Amino acid sequence: MNQSPNPIIDPQRPLAEFHGRCALTVMAKAPKAGRVKTRLSPPLNSHQAARLNIAFLQDTIACLRQVAAIASATVVISYTPAGAEADFAGIVPADVALLPQRGDGFGARLQYTTEDLLAAGFDAVCLIDSDSPTVPRGAYVDAVQRLLEKESCAVLGPSDDGGYYLLGLQKLHPRLFEDIAWSTAVVEEQTRQRAAEIGLPVHSLPVWFDVDDRRTLARLYRELQVSGSGGAGFPATHTAECLRALSDSLGEALLAPVSEIAERS
Repeated sequence: MNQSPNPIIDPQRPLAEFHGRCALTVMAKAPKAGRVKTRLSPPLNSHQAARLNIAFLQDTIACLRQVAAIASATVVISYTPAGAEADFAGIVPADVALLPQRGDGFGARLQYTTEDLLAAGFDAVCLIDSDSPTVPRGAYVDAVQRLLEKESCAVLGPSDDGGYYLLGLQKLHPRLFEDIAWSTAVVEEQTRQRAAEIGLPVHSLPVWFDVDDRRTLARLYRELQVSGSGGAGFPATHTAECLRALSDSLGEALLAPVSEIAERS
């Protein structure tokens, strides 16, 4: 039984309203303390990390909703664990559809999310991480436009740690999710290798960064708080507000790594 105000997508009941559209799909965990952003503890405690995770999710959705307003796209949250839809109430706008993840392992969940959304009626799917709240809106617009042009391709948004913040597909290609060393610095490279194996052209988006450790948290803090702007990225106002509140209690714990990064740049 759906305990959330959000609609739940049923892959076995395709909807005509999804035809001709790209699903901008955020891969998300239920934002529970101790289960999300665990690599940010320390400097954050589990509750602070969960608050930041919620802010990331809110900003990513805000950016994608702007994309959906100007492109043929629909925002979707692919969530885990199944049955946790109520945990997104008050965080995800009520008009944003949810899709429960299935499969064992991250690669399987990405594959089945793609399969389920294509079965639900979408013409294309973008799999998007929930750790990159400042990705420029234009990158997502470019991905949607490329995928809906009908020319066979994949779209990849590389992260500077060797992963990716977006993978866009028009068809299900299981090989793209096989034999990948997930959560390592070779995910992007191996994904491109798999695409080459099956003869699938890859269109690249701008390189960006995700936030999953103390160093990248310091980088985000510097860009949104210390410099006073998000640079060329999405402004991420929920994240900026959350970091501002955290800085009151953490102080040097956030500022110290910023100095280290500045020395290396």
